[in-house]
Amino acid sequence: MARVAIVTGGTRGIGEAISLALREAGMIVAATYARDEARAAAFTAATGIATYRWDVADPEACTAGCARVAAELGPVDVLVNNAGITRDGTLMTLDYAAWQAVIDTNLGGCFNMAKAVFPGMRERRWGRIVNIGSINGQAGQYGQVNYAAAKSGIHGLTKALAQEGARAGITVNAIAPGYIDTEMVAAVPPEVLDKIVARIPVGRLGQAREIARGVAFLCAEEAGFVTGSTLSINGGQHMY
Repeated sequence: MARVAIVTGGTRGIGEAISLALREAGMIVAATYARDEARAAAFTAATGIATYRWDVADPEACTAGCARVAAELGPVDVLVNNAGITRDGTLMTLDYAAWQAVIDTNLGGCFNMAKAVFPGMRERRWGRIVNIGSINGQAGQYGQVNYAAAKSGIHGLTKALAQEGARAGITVNAIAPGYIDTEMVAAVPPEVLDKIVARIPVGRLGQAREIARGVAFLCAEEAGFVTGSTLSINGGQHMY
């Protein structure tokens, strides 16, 4: 029987690539989104992958949404926490709302979604959770104190939750992408982007499908001995 996977923020960018990779691996995929209904409808029309709308920062919405996916597609075996936002600014310019929005969505969303699916995974004695962190959560980034804090928190959450899930057959891992050729990175001014690429040893931006392949590996049946790990996919830009 095919595994059911939820990919948050799964209709665009890295999330879209992950949704497609998991479907290619034989899973039934539900891709969530927060706002762009037209984009989600186009994604479903092009791929046949079901989409569901809710805000991962809302705990009750996550519980209800996951229950709906389970009722319509089957018990959720795989969760990929990919949804995230940016509200960039230095500490001196960042307001409290921008800080809280990023923490609530990027880090709180991982907690809310895991909280919703973890009990069922534990009952069935099998589960895969993959959290999308960031190179900026490992190395920091000027003007992203909120984003770096949230992504760094994801890496810690991953290690702690992996210990809770291990005996129940649930693996919890993270992927820390570097700079990937997505709409978010495309919005960076060219002169800034050139400097970023110059610091990447392989000499280019990553591709969303390269992140998706890492996720597919961590979600596979054969990956049961990998848990509590963070896989860095960044072209050699940051190594530790």
